[in-house]
Amino acid sequence: MAGDVIVIVTLNPALHVSYAAGDPAPDGVRPIQRPGYRAGGRGATAARLLRAFGHDVLAAGLAGGVSGELIRDDLARSGVPTAFTLIGGESRRVFRFTGGGQDLRFGEPGPYITTEELGRLAADYRRLLAGAAAVVLCGSLPDGLPAEIYGTLVTYAVEAEVPVILDAGGEELRHAVSHGPDLVVAETSTADPDLGALIRLGAGAAAVATGCLVRAVTATGEWTARVTPAAGDPPLRAVRGALVAGLVPGQLLGWSWPDRLRHALALAAGGLAETGEQPVVPATISTSAVRDHVDLAAYERLLDAVTVERLS
Repeated sequence: MAGDVIVIVTLNPALHVSYAAGDPAPDGVRPIQRPGYRAGGRGATAARLLRAFGHDVLAAGLAGGVSGELIRDDLARSGVPTAFTLIGGESRRVFRFTGGGQDLRFGEPGPYITTEELGRLAADYRRLLAGAAAVVLCGSLPDGLPAEIYGTLVTYAVEAEVPVILDAGGEELRHAVSHGPDLVVAETSTADPDLGALIRLGAGAAAVATGCLVRAVTATGEWTARVTPAAGDPPLRAVRGALVAGLVPGQLLGWSWPDRLRHALALAAGGLAETGEQPVVPATISTSAVRDHVDLAAYERLLDAVTVERLS
């Protein structure tokens, strides 16, 4: 029996650490401001956005070390409760250095996950399913986890009759899709994924975003949605974690696909940045809105700017 909480599982979360450098001192050393810490990645973005729209959420997955503690603390400050499975390794960090006209980013590899930690993750996850209205599985895998892990987690959710949304690509997606996720948000790189093939392999529905164009396929139809900035606005680009968050409510409440796509694309294009990213957004969106929630006025304006077309 489904519960009320949307459980968002991130198996390889990242702590984003930002440094802003000043001009060089006489000794050639650039002074930096006190570093900023932020829980990053698609799962964190999706959890914050769903929370901002009034949904009960719970962030789960794997976290360890000082970085894992800071990830949990930052999510708590955003009003997102957490139930991460603790690991012995250190959660990865993404460093961003700005100053002197440069914007540099460096990412650490994820921690190695042991067989014992994987077993505890599976047990924790199955307990969380008892109170879940839906599960969202997000992102890349750390070392030590097999590509089949998402397939196993999808199966547990299907057995518990909990809707599951999968946000993945590559081998992880290929192994998981036959287990019957309700919705797949596919990653895209140089090749456009075959969404129809994902449906035939077992997904209930599939969607993919390229910039501010979203394509969705179900067993009964195919839609495209795009958003066009108003005259004078800077270009917009969709943010993946926000797109995932935007598709979840419609999946749970049975909205029509045009309504799902309008909501998701307006939310994604409305400026909610992945941690460590700063999209170009309309001037109506404040800095605080970019950090934690969408500017509702901009969101409502963008709803009218989304065009949805059903393909024959």
